[in-house]
Amino acid sequence: MNIQIFYKSKCFDSKKAERWFKERGIKAQMIDLNQKGMSRGEFTNVLKAVGSLDALIDDKNKSQDAVLLKYLARDEDKIEKILENPSLIKSPVVRNGKLATVGYQPEVWAKWE
Repeated sequence: MNIQIFYKSKCFDSKKAERWFKERGIKAQMIDLNQKGMSRGEFTNVLKAVGSLDALIDDKNKSQDAVLLKYLARDEDKIEKILENPSLIKSPVVRNGKLATVGYQPEVWAKWE
């Protein structure tokens, strides 16, 4: 299992996800979304696994970019804005190869073991 956790430092669900994998002795690579973000390829793979762009958008984010996202018509424009500002992504995003989840979902992660 090759687990990557894309997180935000002040996100409680991210901290719970990290703890969940640690308790089970599963090594996870931690990547801070605010510092590094996701590459276009990583984002595309996560989007395919999740199935919906709306599932990846952090609806609690109140920044100007988050408000602007609601008014962008094309998904390509939304993706560009998200890649420019990765804080718009809901966290944690947990990847296991081609599989991915958004948010705290231990019931799905348990099936990966």
